[in-house]
Amino acid sequence: MPESNTHRLTLNDKEIILIGTAHVSRQSAEEVKRVIEEEKPDTVCLELCDSRYKTITESDKWKNTDIFKIIKQKKALILLINLVLSSYQKRLAKQFGINPGQEMIQGITSAKEIGAEIWLADRDIQTTLVRLWQGVGLWGKIKLFFQLILGMLIDEEITEEELERMKSQDILTSTLNELADSFPQFKAILIDERDQYLAQRIKEAPGKKIVAVLGAGHIPGIKTELFKEHNLDNLKRLKPLSLRLKILGWSIPAIILILIIATFSVDKTAGTNQILSWIIWNGSLAGLGTLLAFGHPLSILVAFCVSPISSLSPLLAAGWFAGLTEAYIRKPNVQDFENIAEDIHTLKGFWRNKVTHILLVVVMANIGSSLGAIIGGLDIVRHFLNTFM
Repeated sequence: MPESNTHRLTLNDKEIILIGTAHVSRQSAEEVKRVIEEEKPDTVCLELCDSRYKTITESDKWKNTDIFKIIKQKKALILLINLVLSSYQKRLAKQFGINPGQEMIQGITSAKEIGAEIWLADRDIQTTLVRLWQGVGLWGKIKLFFQLILGMLIDEEITEEELERMKSQDILTSTLNELADSFPQFKAILIDERDQYLAQRIKEAPGKKIVAVLGAGHIPGIKTELFKEHNLDNLKRLKPLSLRLKILGWSIPAIILILIIATFSVDKTAGTNQILSWIIWNGSLAGLGTLLAFGHPLSILVAFCVSPISSLSPLLAAGWFAGLTEAYIRKPNVQDFENIAEDIHTLKGFWRNKVTHILLVVVMANIGSSLGAIIGGLDIVRHFLNTFM
């Protein structure tokens, strides 16, 4: 690894050494080991949050996962996206015969060997993903989800030399620009905000000499943000649902019901057609989404029956009911949780593993239900206009 991946800065009375790494590079792990052993810092900062640190250090973490709790807390989609994002990294790591995040593992090991304090510097992954999800509309959510799934189908092999070249600023910048073409908000949330968060946490790390192990894409931003002050609470805060969106969330179902009642009062046949259209579009597409996720027949039936009702309430979602049904019928066992790390390497594994299978049922049923509500709602408007015009 070239020396340019290590950067030294002086901030007040602290010496800060930044190591830019690739998350699946053997050479990155070797560089982390060398720098920590040579520099003997007081603190080693890692681009990890508490949950990711536990994932690395606690091999049996998945055994304690409550899939029912995840669905009820509306975290199924966030967990699924997190698993999909990690699958590509794990696949590359498997290609090179190393553990994913080996440079972070090495940072933990080397810090313990020299008695340095370990300082988790990154924002919680759940917060980042939720802020990411809040930044796109319904179509953006659907597009993002299917892009992530399709990305798993691409099984390209790259050489370790190509991987090292991926760490250059120009290539990373180019990659971010391509991502920004589809989702302009992503760079701000995934890179810029975390640069600010990481920089502030690194500054707050105890000791006079600090080594920070970071993804190379963060180095340019952190070198700038270290000399600024940032409010961590603001960077962790999740946007509450605005009053306008709350009103919109309830007003759309209210309008749907008003249109049906108004049409029914004038033309019972047209009103009946509206009701049937709403039920058929909502139920069929929610059931189809569940079917595409290879859900159990009972889960498909639940999605079909619940969707026309749940689409009239912002507090309900057909996918939650379909997912809970799937979880009761095909309850994951300990082995399913243990096999997650291996199964998420492939799309087939996602469907085979009961845990990720349930998450897919939740997401696909919700996508189908949302599309059904849009199409069904437009059809109700059409019937209404035909009746009164």
